[in-house]
Amino acid sequence: MFDENKVRPLIRTIKDWPKAGVDFLDITPLLKVPESMTLVITALAELFPNKKITHIGALEARGFIFGAQLAYYMKLPLIPFRKKGKLPYQCINKTYDLEYGKATLEIHVDAFGAGDSILLVDDVIATGGTLLAAAALCKELKANVIGAASVISLSALPGSKALAEANISVESLIAI
Repeated sequence: MFDENKVRPLIRTIKDWPKAGVDFLDITPLLKVPESMTLVITALAELFPNKKITHIGALEARGFIFGAQLAYYMKLPLIPFRKKGKLPYQCINKTYDLEYGKATLEIHVDAFGAGDSILLVDDVIATGGTLLAAAALCKELKANVIGAASVISLSALPGSKALAEANISVESLIAI
């Protein structure tokens, strides 16, 4: 059973980073506590218990930390969703809005096949833009998005609601 009280104190807020007006949630203290990371990965693995997941889609950059461990734990392939220009092979991409700007996300054209079932993983759900872009890329490759999992969901921002409105199941371990 996930105990938020063992993890929440390990997440700190950095005011005005990366720009004025943004409160950045820093997970690096969490990364230094193996027992808490074990709790997080185990809990993430249990968020979609009755779904046939074939791949873990990890979103750059901090989503890689949790996605890679989750893929290992669940014995599933890991698909990295990267910033534009970071992948070496032929890619498809999607530009989207961030809380503080725009970005482009891409994956290899052979990342997965039609009918594969993808669980998207990120550290924080804020506006939902990155996860919605990832879901659009999955759809373009004719894969199914089983859901979006995160360690943290920012309740004051519309991300979880936007994902739900796009018919994407959303699960987070901690709501802030």
